[in-house]
Amino acid sequence: MTEQSLEQALSWLAGLERFSIRPGLERMEYMMERLGHPERRLKFIHIAGTNGKGSTAAFLYSILRQTGQDVGLFVSPYITSFHERIQYNGDYIATEDLVALIGRLEPIVEDMKESELGAPTEFEVVTALALLYFATVTYPDLVIWETGLGGRLDSTNIVHPLACIITNIGFDHMNILGGDFPAIAREKAGIIKSGVPLITGKMPGEALEIIEEVAKSRRATIYRAEVEYKALRTQREGREIMDFTGLFERINGCELGLTGAHQVDNAAGALMTLQVLNRYFALYVEEEHIRKGLREARWPGRFERISSAPDIVLDGAHNVDGVRALVQTVRDYYPGRKVSLVFSALADKNYAEMVDLLAPLCERVWVTKTNHPRAASATELAAAFEASAPDISVQAEEDWREAWRQAIHTVTPQEVLLVAGSLYFISDIRNEWKENRKAGDE
Repeated sequence: MTEQSLEQALSWLAGLERFSIRPGLERMEYMMERLGHPERRLKFIHIAGTNGKGSTAAFLYSILRQTGQDVGLFVSPYITSFHERIQYNGDYIATEDLVALIGRLEPIVEDMKESELGAPTEFEVVTALALLYFATVTYPDLVIWETGLGGRLDSTNIVHPLACIITNIGFDHMNILGGDFPAIAREKAGIIKSGVPLITGKMPGEALEIIEEVAKSRRATIYRAEVEYKALRTQREGREIMDFTGLFERINGCELGLTGAHQVDNAAGALMTLQVLNRYFALYVEEEHIRKGLREARWPGRFERISSAPDIVLDGAHNVDGVRALVQTVRDYYPGRKVSLVFSALADKNYAEMVDLLAPLCERVWVTKTNHPRAASATELAAAFEASAPDISVQAEEDWREAWRQAIHTVTPQEVLLVAGSLYFISDIRNEWKENRKAGDE
């Protein structure tokens, strides 16, 4: 399959209202009917939540791959390449399959454009593509299935899973999901299905009350963090160590491949889910699979150190709770170290509060703008930093490549250079770093 064919296929996809959000399942239901309902041939673990979805998925994926079972993974957005969104047994979807499946979907989408339903969004088509790939090409035993936004009306909610996970509830996408914890929780709780076990992470009490109410109404057994399962965090030689106690089993001294106290919470939710599936669905998972899977779990752009001397850390903290976790992790792992920051955010996020959390951590900041249509300008971000911490050095560069170039040529080997904000920004920086490293090797 030629690169031109891939470029044409992805260009067609991107033309489908790439960054638009149109909640509702009508378009997904139509596509599933036209495709012969591929979603009914698969088994899923469905994951929703404000933060931690990707990391929880990474832990589950890593552990289940140790068992010898065939495992699919669907996540968004991507960090390295579009293919990353759809994975099977550790491999990204092949270009040949991606292009062929888009070819199958294109006439259906073109028909929809002329109907009352209207054209589906890019995310809806990618969701359908993933279902088609898993159901007709790879046939996994289990699919780790991450929501895009919300839950109730998210296109991924077309499936009926073996288990549901809601990692946490925080403030993000309030213009769509609602302006308070109960409203957001009710949208996330939309993934709860009748009789399907639900695993929840730590969250505000008012949000948990809504989720418990929905779970009870649907007779879904709920397994709550700090109630039905608990995790104790320690650190050893710069690694996260977790002691886990669940309803059915206890396992101590698990080393995690992902960094930060919040990753202990994500790993614990993944383990409780596997215990439930092992107990009630005879899912084959042994302790050795758990230990190795947790230790080898990786997730790009989540407190990812890409260099040393200076330490360069990428983190896609793109909302207030994510930034709060990031700040704590930097303080845990780099106490007393001088920190410089390159930061970009979307304009519809609460970036002023994110800045208030980040500013005390940093001595020097570069703010910049990505090519995303909703990106905040460097000038806006600089004003937020200057209002929050007028004494720190702030450099505004609208060109993110220039901001990045200045930062890496300014920091000393003893410093920590933190790159944070929008996942789209982290993707740009990570790919730029890889390209520069590759060019240097040639």
